[in-house]
Amino acid sequence: MFSQRIDRVRGLMAEQQVDVLLLSVGADLPYFCGYEAMPMERLTMLVVPRDGDARLIVPRLEAPRVVERPDVFKVVAWDETEDPIELARSLIGPASVAAIGDHTWAGFLVDLMRVLPSVEFRRASELTSPIRQVKDAAEVESLRAAAAAADRVAVDLRSGNIELVGKTEAELSAELGRRLLAEGHQRVNFAIVAAGENAASPHHEAGERVIKPGEVVLCDIGGTMMDANGVGYCSDITRCVHLGEPPADLVEAYDVLFEAQAAQVAAAVVGNSCESVDRVGRAMIAEAGYGDYFIHRTGHGIGTEAHEDPYIVEGNTQELRPGHAFSIEPGIYLPGKWGLRLEDIVVAATDGPDNLTTTDHRLAVIDA
Repeated sequence: MFSQRIDRVRGLMAEQQVDVLLLSVGADLPYFCGYEAMPMERLTMLVVPRDGDARLIVPRLEAPRVVERPDVFKVVAWDETEDPIELARSLIGPASVAAIGDHTWAGFLVDLMRVLPSVEFRRASELTSPIRQVKDAAEVESLRAAAAAADRVAVDLRSGNIELVGKTEAELSAELGRRLLAEGHQRVNFAIVAAGENAASPHHEAGERVIKPGEVVLCDIGGTMMDANGVGYCSDITRCVHLGEPPADLVEAYDVLFEAQAAQVAAAVVGNSCESVDRVGRAMIAEAGYGDYFIHRTGHGIGTEAHEDPYIVEGNTQELRPGHAFSIEPGIYLPGKWGLRLEDIVVAATDGPDNLTTTDHRLAVIDA
């Protein structure tokens, strides 16, 4: 699997006249070699020349964590008294163009530019994103497993199996995170809990506000679940519950959101552009009078990162291909009152949109 991915990226390197690919911290590294670097001041870097063997530079104290894959890369460990930038320079060799990982720490890039003044540096995502954003069958199943785990937490939330009233947002956020881990995730990436007027802030940070009867609670949760090769794939789901009978204006808005989100999922077919999927639901929400309150893009790609290409947004004319995986998450946010969002993870497939998140999409009303 990893050797095939390296072969594919080398093909793009040849097309784009890139001599060497340099991957440090971030999702590209585990995707292409199966090793996830710790984000720290000691350099870890996979050096992939267009021709020749790939080398993984790691601090010697980190080397025991590496599962060496001789058909993919060889490990080059450096000691505390060595200069890893000089080591990287020696492995890069006489390159003219280098593609460096988008999440590489700026300090490492500055140092590399100093010792390689004649090298042109480009963003590695120009090579890696076209490969990563099209998921193969095994990757889709990994995403499906992560989505199913998040679904189980969302079902508990909607069914009233989780006590809400009297808890703080932060307490509920922590509980949802624990449940994600119990369902098989290795990491919690986020657990947004926003009650009442706080739900009008799409990325609200859960705090000490106590959840009360008579208000909506928006919960957006997601994490990372490892596959059999040790590569993590992400989940992301948003559902809303109302504690007690909801007011008429909120019900009306949620009905609009429900229909718009369903229309966007249905429009996410192979060959349609990303922006056309955004437009379908946005037009419906605008027609109902809520256009000014849908303040973000419809969705983002998902895979080894919670947010990656392709983005479902106006201006992205990219056509959906089989294997593209992304969120569909329109929202309506009324400042000072409440906010609503409904989110699924969808895969574009040859036989139509494959919705990985199946938890009931209706507004859950819980007896408060």
